[in-house]
Amino acid sequence: MRIVDVNEFYSPTGGGVRTYLDRKMGMMAEMGHELIVLAPGREDRVEERPGGGRVHYVKCPGMPFDRNYGLFWDAEPVTALLDRYRPDLVECCSPWRPAWIVANWQGDAAKVFFMHNDNVAAYAQRWLEGVATHQRIERAFGWYSRYMARFLDRYDAVVTNGPALEKRLRARGLRIDAAMPLGIERGWFSPALRDDELRATMLAQCGLPRDGVLLLGLGRHHPEKRWPMVIDAVERAGADVPVGLMLLGTGMDTPRLEKRLAGSPHIRLFRPVYDRERLARIMASCDALIHGSEAEPFGLVASEAMASGLPLIVPDTGGCAEIADPRSAELYRARDAGDCAAAIRRFAARDRTMLRRAATVAATRVRSDREHCEELMAYYQRLVATKRGMPVAA
Repeated sequence: MRIVDVNEFYSPTGGGVRTYLDRKMGMMAEMGHELIVLAPGREDRVEERPGGGRVHYVKCPGMPFDRNYGLFWDAEPVTALLDRYRPDLVECCSPWRPAWIVANWQGDAAKVFFMHNDNVAAYAQRWLEGVATHQRIERAFGWYSRYMARFLDRYDAVVTNGPALEKRLRARGLRIDAAMPLGIERGWFSPALRDDELRATMLAQCGLPRDGVLLLGLGRHHPEKRWPMVIDAVERAGADVPVGLMLLGTGMDTPRLEKRLAGSPHIRLFRPVYDRERLARIMASCDALIHGSEAEPFGLVASEAMASGLPLIVPDTGGCAEIADPRSAELYRARDAGDCAAAIRRFAARDRTMLRRAATVAATRVRSDREHCEELMAYYQRLVATKRGMPVAA
């Protein structure tokens, strides 16, 4: 089966979408399938992938606010490549121009819109949360759901990356045909990588002794991640328990966070760690992962933390909440720093031996990216067979 993914979010400089698709290419090749990504680029060029698959960059204008990404605008170069590659199935995930380019293409391939994010939760709800209630904002942005429904009607299937996003979109009246939860490269992460000396060193960097509580925050420094709320919660809890926080990441909010944390005794900012082995050791050696964003459609970082044997402290809605194991997690009311602080206190009061044992068991249940890919390919094969009037395997 040949799949072409028309993907506006694939950047030549990296990012989560690129990581996901590059890994997916290799797994698909091992399974006898081919993935070709059509991505915006500064020039027309093709990158062959050693394990199979390719990325075909189409010369496009750059995104005004982030030059790492481009924007598909002209339909003709994209549809010409779709005609040339003659895919069995076409994927698309951008709700703007690419959604219509693929929807209007006249080829005979099955068409799938893959929902990776929730723009209403990530932007509208966050921008307007001090102005109106959650429900009122949802009603005000009903036009966006109606807009999406118009192009989704032209697709053979609409797929989400997990149950959290499926629930939100169904609640807005959108058609969802399947939820295909993502997975992680589980081989990198393990509770066995825990290093007590590394933990002691990291606690010392946060100005705390060995019996302190070491929390880890991972992710972009972006308003969507709500790091200021997490910082407020850690500082409030720190009045009662010895808790430190290591934040690994960078982004548009880094200068603001640096200013906010100037002189903070127990919270430290660090650059991202790109070495997977080193990152896995750091994750396994902390006491819990703390996360602030309720807009996450699927908790990849939380899944990696769970596979490392880490308990979770996460909002009670969103992708992280969906995967959290109640025996090794604490949930708090989304967007509420006070309730997040209470969750940290509850976590600190739990029996650490029992908590580690529960987290180690939870690590064995984390979904792998191969499981995701196998389930997705089986679903796509059924779609292609139905589209072509062929018998569908049970």
